[in-house]
Amino acid sequence: MDTKQYGAPAPTNETLRQWVEQVRTMVTPDQVFWVDGSEEEKQFLTEQAVAQGILLKLNQEKLPGCYYHRSNPNDVARVEQCTFICTPAKDEAGPTNNWAPPREMYEKLYGMLRGAMVGRTMYVVPYLMGPPGSPLTKVGVEITDSIYVVLNMRIMSRMGKIALEQLGASDDFNRGIHSVLDCHPDRRFIAHFPQDNTIISVGSGYGGNVLLGKKCLALRIGSYLGRMQGWMAEHMLILCVESPDGEKTYVAAAFPSACGKTNFAMLIPPKVFNGWKITTIGDDIAWMKPGADGRLYAINPEAGYFGVAPGTNRKSNPNAMDTISRDTIYTNVALTPEGTVWWEGHDDPPPEGMLDWKGNPWSSDSKEKAAHPNSRFTSPMTNNPALAPEAHDPAGVPISAIIFGGRRASTMPLIFQSFNWIHGVYLGATMGSEMTAAAAGTLGQVRRDPMAMLPFCGYNMGDYFNHWLGIRDSLTDPPRIFHVNWFRKDADDKFFWPGFGENFRVLRWIIDRTKGRARASETSIGWMPRYEEFDWTGLDYSREKFMQCMKIDPGEWQRELISQTELFLLLHDRLPKELIFQRELLISRL
Repeated sequence: MDTKQYGAPAPTNETLRQWVEQVRTMVTPDQVFWVDGSEEEKQFLTEQAVAQGILLKLNQEKLPGCYYHRSNPNDVARVEQCTFICTPAKDEAGPTNNWAPPREMYEKLYGMLRGAMVGRTMYVVPYLMGPPGSPLTKVGVEITDSIYVVLNMRIMSRMGKIALEQLGASDDFNRGIHSVLDCHPDRRFIAHFPQDNTIISVGSGYGGNVLLGKKCLALRIGSYLGRMQGWMAEHMLILCVESPDGEKTYVAAAFPSACGKTNFAMLIPPKVFNGWKITTIGDDIAWMKPGADGRLYAINPEAGYFGVAPGTNRKSNPNAMDTISRDTIYTNVALTPEGTVWWEGHDDPPPEGMLDWKGNPWSSDSKEKAAHPNSRFTSPMTNNPALAPEAHDPAGVPISAIIFGGRRASTMPLIFQSFNWIHGVYLGATMGSEMTAAAAGTLGQVRRDPMAMLPFCGYNMGDYFNHWLGIRDSLTDPPRIFHVNWFRKDADDKFFWPGFGENFRVLRWIIDRTKGRARASETSIGWMPRYEEFDWTGLDYSREKFMQCMKIDPGEWQRELISQTELFLLLHDRLPKELIFQRELLISRL
């Protein structure tokens, strides 16, 4: 393939050309490659990545179009301790973010980037976050020295010419600079400059640290822009529930990483609910804005899924298994002798002769896991057999319900509904979950993760809660707000609720509540369904078990309220008084 025909034509946008030239002068690459997003270019870049040993071609009969990548073993997850929000004033970033003065951080990072791409290719990746033509869609341009990043961004965003067409002659685009450098943890920084709509990431080659459209633009910069421009950037899946008679209801849900967000977004109802259908609009991020009709409208800004592989199987997520069967990049999973992939929780037993995620021989006697707990698949959303056509709609979809949830072994019932919007914001603000592998840190301990946005809010969390409360003023028909917990356990450490497809029973009650069709009982913590409100067809689930799953234990709730104090004290100077009042009301009801 002739390399001359790829990467050459620079766009006509003068602001973009000047910025790229400034970066080129700083990082001094061997060549500059302008990415156009074509199929031919993808083939060319994939062949280059294989030749350089960055990608490994998998068994094309069993996994057509699929490739495999191993990251540096020191570079396997998001690194919150290396992630900075660099606003002019420290209190703009707030106490839940790492802050650095913008000028100081620019100087440090530019120093590290000087000459960083000598001997490398500098790729210029223009991309869209959102469907083309949507008023919510944003243009980003990521400069990177990683061909792996280019090929992943191609899946995760609408990339190349389509983004340049939307940009036109405008200077309104997110500027992203990424270099792997030497991938040393001490030289790893992911810095956001919200007031400049700029991101600089160095020292990592992995996931959310380097696919700058994902968490960096879609959430950290997005949340800051949303506050300024009257919309919301949220860590939420979006799904559509369609009834047998064709009625469609759209739901958004916020769960922290590794709490089943992708599984819920791709849920398949149990067979007994014949004619009911769930389609996926997005599995991770929602951009939402009040519409002219007083409802809240959402788009999924992404074009692909960057999902956790371990635990994904035909039982937990059949649609995901179909999605990742072709045109997928696998990262840090195990490699089988026949050139396919495996991970813990896969349908197949582990074959003999595998290599683990570090490339070492692995057997069932090995003490290490074969796949890294945060190993990933990157797949185009168009692979999803249950993709909603609305995923491409520039107008977005009207949201009827917002669901919050975390991974809690005790305290939180299976499902309850907030009394109103302000109470719902309180439920989201006090959400907790046990630590997961997606964030480098301690497993098992409960941490507060407000709206699942703690690692992703690009400004002061107290102001973020105020923004949520303020959005209500633009809505005449707001979404109803719910809280779920699929993970409550009994005395024998077994889950009360069967989960997976059975979660549809809970979802159906939620839909019926938004339509005014289902009844609920008022309790101290919110509206809760009675046993009779669920359709139990095809599931042997006793009333006693349901009562245990829904139990409100006053002692557990008192501990819960005490543990909420820490976050409230942290945010005390910007915390909306409405949330303090909600907590006092809950104490009085309990």
